Formats: sequence, structure tokens, C-alpha cells
Amino acid sequence: MELIIGISGASGVGYGIRLLEILSQTDIQTHLIMTKAAEEIILAETGRDPEEIKKLAGSVYDEGDFFAPIASGSHKTAGMIIAPCSMKTLGQVAGGISDNLLVRAADVCLKEERKLILMVRETPLSLIHLENMVTAKKAGAVILPASPGFYGRPESIDDLYDIMAGRALDLAGIENHVYRRWREND
Repeated sequence: MELIIGISGASGVGYGIRLLEILSQTDIQTHLIMTKAAEEIILAETGRDPEEIKKLAGSVYDEGDFFAPIASGSHKTAGMIIAPCSMKTLGQVAGGISDNLLVRAADVCLKEERKLILMVRETPLSLIHLENMVTAKKAGAVILPASPGFYGRPESIDDLYDIMAGRALDLAGIENHVYRRWREND
């Protein structure tokens, strides 16, 4: 199985990093696209070197690389998770504006009817954001707000990352035991 992970320039890059950490422990082949803005936010929010994060992925592509295999629908993947998904990226997906590889790979998922999970990260939401979410949903995307549940009584920021990473993997059809599910172990 191959899965594309996108990390865009929104706050909450820890969600995408956690997905890569989890998937690096499986036999799932990951393809990573990290925007330049995401690299800057990784440094600001986590203090981690983006180059170290890239080592968690099976393949890494520059956002300007339109010759990457994942830019084509003929390269089969199980889909894509963009975590976090900035409002800029959401707007580009909703508008079909594929001016970088991150959005082109998302567009490929939509046109090939593959899973596209957008972990949107913004608050509050404007009407434009909401309309873009509706447009993306109508086109086939799954909108997953970065809004973790608290019934599992998370004790750390890492617990919150696990909840959302686990939910994204659930939506991608990938079995996982990353987070405590509702009424699990009661």
C-alpha cells in the first residue's frame, strides 16, 4: 500500500509529523510533500529539523516537482492525507488550482476517486473557508477538522496528535491502535 502525506503551511504540523512517525513503523510506503511554509512552521512549532522529519517518509518530493510519480493518476496510491491543511491549500483544492505538487496530488486523488483527507486547521472559519470545505466535500474529499476528542482523557499534546492521526488513518482505511476509542477499555 502507498499513501501520500502532505504537510502544508498551517499551524499544527505535529499532526502530519505524527502520521509519518506511525506509518514509518508499518509496511505502508509513504510519499511526502512538505511545503516551504511547512518547513518554517516545523522549526517554529517543534524546534525539529525538517530534514529529520523527511527521513520518516519512504519518498520525499519538492512541492515544485511536477515530474514526481504521484503527480499522475497512473501511479496508484491508496490516497492522501494533508495534515495540517491550510486554508490556502483548501482553497486551491476546492478551486482545482494545481500550482504545486501538494495540490496536484490532491487533485489526482479527486479525479481518480481515491481517498483525500483534509485535516483543516483554522479558527474561526470565514464563510469563504466553509464554502471551500463544502466544495471540496462535494468533489469527494473528506473534511477532518483538527479537533481531537477528549473522552479518552488526553494528558499531553502528543495524546492529541495521536487522536487525530488515528482518526485520519481510520478514514484512510488503515487499521491502527494509536488512540483510545469511545468506550474502549471502560
